[in-house]
Amino acid sequence: MPRLEDLQPGTRVRGLAGIGQVRVIHVAPQGADALVVTYKDDEAGRTDDTILFRADVERLEIVPDGARWTFDADSAQFVLASEARRMQLAHLFDPYLAVNTSNVDPLPHQIEAVYFKFLPRQQLRYVLADDPGAGKTIMAGLFCKELMLRGDVQRCLVIAPGSLVEQWQEELWQKFQMRFALLTRDQVEGSLTGNPFAENPLLIARLDHLARNEVLQARLRATDWDLIIIDEAHKLSAQRYGSEVKRTKRYEVGLLAGEVTRHLLLMTATPHNGKEEDFQLFMALLDGDRFEGRFRDGVHVADVSDLMRRMVKENLLKFDGTPLFPERIAYTVPYKLSDAEAGLYKAVTDYVREEFNRAEALQNEKRSGTVGFALTILQRRLASSPEAIFQSLRRRRERLEKRLRAEELLQRGAQVVFAVADSLPALSEEEIEELEDAPGAEQDEVTEEVVDQATAASTIAELKLEIVTLVRLEGLAAGVRRSGQDTKWRELSSLLSQLFGSAPITDAPLGAAAADGPIPRPVPSPTQKLVLFTEHRDTLNYLEGRITT
Repeated sequence: MPRLEDLQPGTRVRGLAGIGQVRVIHVAPQGADALVVTYKDDEAGRTDDTILFRADVERLEIVPDGARWTFDADSAQFVLASEARRMQLAHLFDPYLAVNTSNVDPLPHQIEAVYFKFLPRQQLRYVLADDPGAGKTIMAGLFCKELMLRGDVQRCLVIAPGSLVEQWQEELWQKFQMRFALLTRDQVEGSLTGNPFAENPLLIARLDHLARNEVLQARLRATDWDLIIIDEAHKLSAQRYGSEVKRTKRYEVGLLAGEVTRHLLLMTATPHNGKEEDFQLFMALLDGDRFEGRFRDGVHVADVSDLMRRMVKENLLKFDGTPLFPERIAYTVPYKLSDAEAGLYKAVTDYVREEFNRAEALQNEKRSGTVGFALTILQRRLASSPEAIFQSLRRRRERLEKRLRAEELLQRGAQVVFAVADSLPALSEEEIEELEDAPGAEQDEVTEEVVDQATAASTIAELKLEIVTLVRLEGLAAGVRRSGQDTKWRELSSLLSQLFGSAPITDAPLGAAAADGPIPRPVPSPTQKLVLFTEHRDTLNYLEGRITT
């Protein structure tokens, strides 16, 4: 350990001024325990002085005479320091650093979006509106990682529909090695500070979880973010009715996100719903001043090319200039229902229309909306297949009969209002929209319960009349089901025979001509692949049975 007396002119000392070494020029004792030391920093060419007390000498190191650079320091620490500095400045030498350090093979339109649209805009307020399949998640991940590597983002929040949050978490980790936490109820309750947004710098939250919870919104408002990404941003909807603007809870979440972040990236494949006034409200999430004011046709038509990019699949190319996706040929095949199918369709439609009218007359707005939702699902199943509408009518009839027996056991009179109706799920308009984003099992469970039980009947007499109607409709559906006169299946079967069987190939597959032009002739092949989409499980089971036989 050096002593105060060791500091003599010509001595080299480390720790006297910063981390470098300096040369002592002159010392002036100030009593027994202090010195005024004048020193020179040879590298900076600067001379200075300071007062040193005996206790201050402990932090100094006297450099022995000899070569100034001895190269005897810890080489491992030198490598770590130089590597850290190299990584800190890596983006200056590799402008596509995020691409080269991620497990992705980006396409030209993805690189263009991140490096030529996003990064030059600081701060970023942007809508990425490319078609589905363009890889918007990859673009968002590349942008986030690039900003992290450049030291511009430490805190990032992803807001997505509930059915997509786990997919976001998985892709951000597998493709970009970014470990995001999911905002769950357990995490909120177990938060040490009471604010999970402050504790987690990388977080993924469910859109509807935030929209329904004002406490969470208050906690989010108390935090600051470098980047917020909102997926399926078209759900942040607002409508204008005359001079009044109706904002949904999801829209309020979008406004809040814009207030607490520097960079805001909205992602959607459908930014425009066909109403210019609603689109202007959507763009106001990015720039409230620019899109503020009462909407007027011909005035509020703004060029948003600096705030939004939209590329359709036909314009997406590979690096060699070839199209990324095969050509899409879309056409609708008209067909004529059989007499039995037409009769069933008309009967169910009349029933739905009559029940809709009764639902609108209810005093309870939520219950009215729930009944309307149930009837809408019923009509969609009618258009799906005879099997789907038969099973739906059967389940609905059985559930309502069960309710009728329960009411009669309680010896309620024919004019007594149901108490059971209050136990049914009553869904508001926003809750019905949120149901679309719920996990599949939860969505199926709630939908089945509502479709099978929601009714506008308020008395036992009304319920009995509805059950009689359902019995009649169920009989009609069963008749169509037994007759085998399923026109949609017959047309599909014809196509399957042409693709996989030995049926002759016609110029108009499916037995119809397309309104938009000639229909391409199918090419029989044992390796041909065909994908059938159906919304309803009953139709799925029905098709599985018919196709396998």
